[in-house]
Amino acid sequence: MSDFINRPQIEVLSAADGVRRRHWPVEDKLRIVEESFVGHGQVTATARRHGVCRSLLTIWRRQYRNGELGASRPVSFAPVTVTTDVSASQPGPVEPPDPPRNSQVEIALPNGRRLIVPTGVEPEALARILSVVDGQ
Repeated sequence: MSDFINRPQIEVLSAADGVRRRHWPVEDKLRIVEESFVGHGQVTATARRHGVCRSLLTIWRRQYRNGELGASRPVSFAPVTVTTDVSASQPGPVEPPDPPRNSQVEIALPNGRRLIVPTGVEPEALARILSVVDGQ
């Protein structure tokens, strides 16, 4: 009878008692992935900020690039205007100066790729290039 007194009690834990994996809605995944594309080397910092493993965020980023993470946003063009400082004493409209011959524009795509094109590229040609590079 003394054996039963000195033995410690054993508690059996089942897998059902533990914390299950979190379920992330697609909207949250898209928001976190798009935030990770901003800047350089933001994957680890973004993952830490949202309490996600870096490897899981890397998987989400790959799914985003492949179009598996829901509807990825299509590439669209935004109108950009370059203006110079014009003083009020100059009457009439002032034509902006022509950009230098070797000036370029860098375009960051949602899939993480960057495209550098000359400023004089035709919009139709650029649209064809983007459709090939972006895979849409």
